[in-house]
Amino acid sequence: MDHLKLNIRHLRAFCEVARCQSISLASQRVHISQPAISQALSKLERQLEAELFKRRNTGMHLTVAGESFFQRSAAALNFLSEGSLLALKQARGTRTKETADFVRLITTAQLRSLLALSATSNFSLAARAISISQPALHRTARDLEKVTGLVLYETATQGVELTPAAHVLARYANLAFAELSQALSEIAELLGRDRGTLVIGALPLARSFLLPNTINDLLEQIPDVNVSVVDGRYDDLLHGLRYGELDMMIGALRNPLPVDDIRQEALFSDPLVVVADVNHPLAKRKAELSLAELNAYPWIVPRTDTPTRSFFQKLFEEEGVEEPKRLIETSSMALARGLIIGSERLAIMSAQQVHFEINQGLFAKLNVNTASTFREIGLTLRENWRPTKAQALLIQLLKKSVVREFSQYL
Repeated sequence: MDHLKLNIRHLRAFCEVARCQSISLASQRVHISQPAISQALSKLERQLEAELFKRRNTGMHLTVAGESFFQRSAAALNFLSEGSLLALKQARGTRTKETADFVRLITTAQLRSLLALSATSNFSLAARAISISQPALHRTARDLEKVTGLVLYETATQGVELTPAAHVLARYANLAFAELSQALSEIAELLGRDRGTLVIGALPLARSFLLPNTINDLLEQIPDVNVSVVDGRYDDLLHGLRYGELDMMIGALRNPLPVDDIRQEALFSDPLVVVADVNHPLAKRKAELSLAELNAYPWIVPRTDTPTRSFFQKLFEEEGVEEPKRLIETSSMALARGLIIGSERLAIMSAQQVHFEINQGLFAKLNVNTASTFREIGLTLRENWRPTKAQALLIQLLKKSVVREFSQYL
C-alpha cells in the first residue's frame, strides 16, 4: 500500500492503544470514542494486511508486526511534533492566531498538499502530482493554515512559495512519511512479501566502483528487493537525505559536518592521483614532476564544493605555485574520460575511479606527489536513522566489499 494514505489520527490512536494495552484507556487519553478507535485499528490492519494486536483478557498486546509498526509510527508522530514546534518558532511574531498543540489536528491530506506544493510551487501541478482536483488541493492547503495558525504559502510570480515555517513543517512531514515507508517495508519483510525499495544517494566514486559489487551481492541474498541509485551533486543528495527522500549517501565525507542532523561513518581512505592520456608528453617521465610543469597544461577538475577540488587547490598553495587557469569543471567520469583521451589535459581523480583506464592502457598515472590527498570515503546517514533489515544488510555487504577491495587503504 501507499504509506502516504495512512491516516495520522488512526496512527495516533494505534500508538496510544499500544502504550496503554487498552482501548478504553486510550480513548480517554486521545479523546476519541472506543468504537472509533476500534474502527481505526481494524482499518489499519486491513490496510497493512497484518495483525497488529492479540486481543486477550489481559488487554491488547502487540504482535511482532505490531511492535515494528509501533516503533516506526511513534517515530513518525515525534517528527511531526518536533516539526510543529520548530515551525512555530520559525514563525514567531507572524502567526495569524494562537492554536494550542495543532499537531493533533493535522491530517494526512493536508500534509500531502503541503509536500506537493513544496515540490512544484504551483497549485495546478501539485494537484496533478497527487491526483486530486485543484480546488480540493487549494482547500486542504488553506485548511492547514487555519489549523496551524501559520502563514504557509505566499503568492509568487510563477506560482506559490512556501514560507520559512512551511519549509520546516514540510521537511519534518517528509521525515515522518519516510518512517512510515520504512514501517511498511519492515512488515513486508516480516510477512515474506515484497522487500520494498532501497534509495541510495551515490557520489562519483561510489557509483562507478563501490556500489555495483555491493548491489550484486545484495540481490544474490534478496532477489526481490528494489534498489534505486540517485546520483547528483553533494548538496542535492544531502537535501534528499535530510528530507527523507534518500535512505543513505555513499561517497566522499565532509569535514566539518555541513549540518548537525546527520552522521558520517568512514569506510576507507581513498588516495588521489594525477592522470593523463597514455601518450601525453609527461606520461613517460620517470622523475617526479614539479607543479610548475603541471601548470603548463589544461586541467579537468571537480566542482569547487568537493573534497577533491580542495586537495587540488591545496597541492599548488602549499608549494606557492599559482593554480592552473585553464580548467574544465565536471564530476562526470564519462565526460572526463572523453576529454582526456587524445588530448594534453591532466586530471586529479580517485585512484579507484581510474583503475580500469590505467590497466587498459588508456590513462597514465603521472609521477606526482599526492601523499597528502587521501579522502575519507564512507556513509552519510540521518541522525537516529534506523535501517530495515534489507538496508542493514546492504551496509553490512558494503563494508565487506570495502575490506575485500580496499584493504590496502583501511
